[in-house]
Amino acid sequence: MEYVQERITTLHDFGGAAGASTVPPADAVAETAVVVPMAGREHGSPAAERVLSELETLEPAPAAVIIPVRADADRIGPFREWLESFALPTCVLWCNAPAVDELLTSADLANGFGKGRDVWLALGPAAAAANYVVVHDADARSYEAAHVTRLLAPLTMGSAFSKGYYARVEDERLYGRLFRLFYAPLIRALETSHDAPILDYLGAFRYALAGEFAVTADLARQLRTPRAWGLEVGTLGDAFDYAGFEGTAQVDLGYHEHDHRVVAGEAGLEGMSREVAGELLRVVEERGVDPEYTTLREQYRTAGTRLIDQYRADAMVNGLTYDPASERDQLDRYVDSIAPPGPDRRLPRWRDAPFETAAVLEAACLEPERRGCRTGLELLDSSAQD
Repeated sequence: MEYVQERITTLHDFGGAAGASTVPPADAVAETAVVVPMAGREHGSPAAERVLSELETLEPAPAAVIIPVRADADRIGPFREWLESFALPTCVLWCNAPAVDELLTSADLANGFGKGRDVWLALGPAAAAANYVVVHDADARSYEAAHVTRLLAPLTMGSAFSKGYYARVEDERLYGRLFRLFYAPLIRALETSHDAPILDYLGAFRYALAGEFAVTADLARQLRTPRAWGLEVGTLGDAFDYAGFEGTAQVDLGYHEHDHRVVAGEAGLEGMSREVAGELLRVVEERGVDPEYTTLREQYRTAGTRLIDQYRADAMVNGLTYDPASERDQLDRYVDSIAPPGPDRRLPRWRDAPFETAAVLEAACLEPERRGCRTGLELLDSSAQD
């Protein structure tokens, strides 16, 4: 058991040793919109089924469960029917609907897509419908409804941003590879040459690439969301500006069992590392860090090699299987991702968006009279009246 506090508030899971938690207040969930992005492969998957079934147990129910879905036209109907079979205030957004593409094109925002863009489409309606927004991935086979309340707890105590962290140990192996072998050593490499608050902030998170976080509605409107896999890092940069160290917390969510990606290729961790690198380096450059790219790659290798030695020792003492050669191979694959960030393709803050959130609901919901999208529109109407 450990009690270490980072530069940001760190809320541990002490296994109920001190009794049942009394935060957040029961009505906080009723003031929360939960966003769960899904891709076509998650239709009917055991992990997504668990996430939604767990959300059904929340009492009171969330104000809304907004599910941005990326699926082919011939699959979105059955997908939506499955999602709406759960006893939740569900609003399904078809993120690649033709009307959504037309809406974004008309606003000159149709420059690429991915997980980040899908979450952005949901953040506007979520912030309009509730005081708090919680975002969860749908691929955690160990998901619990308590993750929502734990992430909400810091917000009800004055924080504006709350990030989940958890152990990635499965099949007697260490996972969380992109964080362990790319993000963490890259931050350490930058710290060897730069002393900057943004690096202290980025280095304080125990799992900076976790997909689980919570924000106040106001902060949700401030996020300039990257379009793809840089979502998590880009969110940290905006949270640093808005919430800072004092308004940020991280929350222990125990153990997570996730689906795992292959390493090689654009669809694997290798491709994701380029997205993460671009946004991470953009975040630090915008906040006063001027990386020396001619030496940064070698500094990254040095930091990564040292971490591999540390991971090996940790694995051995815990009886885990560990393959240092495979981990070093990943360093070699990721190193080429370290380069000056490319063109800025982030989406605008919702406070500056060129259209209203209702336009997204109208464009992304097939047959708006159906229960899910009607719920979302009614929530927006009621929030406007309030």
